[in-house]
Amino acid sequence: MTWQARINAALEERRAAEAFRVRRVVENGAGRFLTREGRQFCNFSSNDYLGLSQHPAIVRAWQQGAERFGVGSGGSGHVSGYTTAHQALEEELADWLGYPRALLFISGFAANQAVITAMMGKEDRIVADRLSHASLLEAANLSPAQLRRFAHNDASQLATLLDKPCDGQQLAVTEGVFSMDGDSAPLAALHEAAKRQNAWLLVDDAHGTGVMGDEGRGSAHQQNVKPELLVVTFGKGFGVSGAAVLCSESVADYLLQFARHLIYSTSMPPAQAVALSASLAVIRSAEGDERRQRLAEHISCFRQGLAALPFQSPDSQSAIQPVIVGENGRALALAQALRERGMWVTAIRPPTVPPGTARLRLTLTAAHEAQDIQTLLEALHDEGE
Repeated sequence: MTWQARINAALEERRAAEAFRVRRVVENGAGRFLTREGRQFCNFSSNDYLGLSQHPAIVRAWQQGAERFGVGSGGSGHVSGYTTAHQALEEELADWLGYPRALLFISGFAANQAVITAMMGKEDRIVADRLSHASLLEAANLSPAQLRRFAHNDASQLATLLDKPCDGQQLAVTEGVFSMDGDSAPLAALHEAAKRQNAWLLVDDAHGTGVMGDEGRGSAHQQNVKPELLVVTFGKGFGVSGAAVLCSESVADYLLQFARHLIYSTSMPPAQAVALSASLAVIRSAEGDERRQRLAEHISCFRQGLAALPFQSPDSQSAIQPVIVGENGRALALAQALRERGMWVTAIRPPTVPPGTARLRLTLTAAHEAQDIQTLLEALHDEGE
């Protein structure tokens, strides 16, 4: 088979399964409304959970950062790309989340890949929740360590797998809030299972950071758990982009020596770090509390309305509210029907989710109004009949 034949066959297989991914150009993708080809849609596909991507103080902070530092960092943090803006943000994050150190990364994907690649050797074992994000599972698969998966949120199976003999170190891996189902991991039980075998716990809290817990400190803090490795990302609750790893002093020094994503990648622009510091200030403020409360009210309202509709949905108390419809074609048709009614929603299909669980991945934000939620529920009611 030639290269082109291989590519054509793979694309045709995706099309036949109604799983072909297409990007759609929009004029803006975050906030309450999304605009495409001159038409405005109420946006239920954004991860901007607190509505901070367009916050005037955060936008202004980025502009001021660009005026001071320019629009790029100029290199890796190991060369000349680690500025006072980066240092200040790392120190603020460490203080906020109660860790000795924080290290900035250009994305959550990069952070997960960097940590797992740098930490794991061929004698080691990774035991990951089977619904962990693609960045975690890909990194685990590419690492020299053995990978085992435990049933979703099953602490007893995690314990069983960790109990098996291992010549090296063991790392348990999970998300705080799962990106496709929106449910939360039982972090206390998982951490206890890990500690019994001297394993470490890595928690990717991309969808809990800024949104859950006191001052938005996330899932782990809300459950009174302090994992050895905590990954937080800034493209969701923070409304910006990037990520950080929270860890001990020695682990931070280790990653600075061995994490290739830190050593060989250009660091985030300093202006971005300035904007992230401004976002963190909002998250920790009374305004942040108000935005989290508004989001919680939207979630409660939507959950109550969804219970009366003929759709399956996981027990999600987060901003991620999946509506599982089963077959790919039905998910695509439902997404299109809602778009025709002025609501931007996205159909998620295998291989992103397990076969037979195609869904609408609806996301609620503090930027929405109560009427937006009611309009969405009415449309789902009409389309579900």
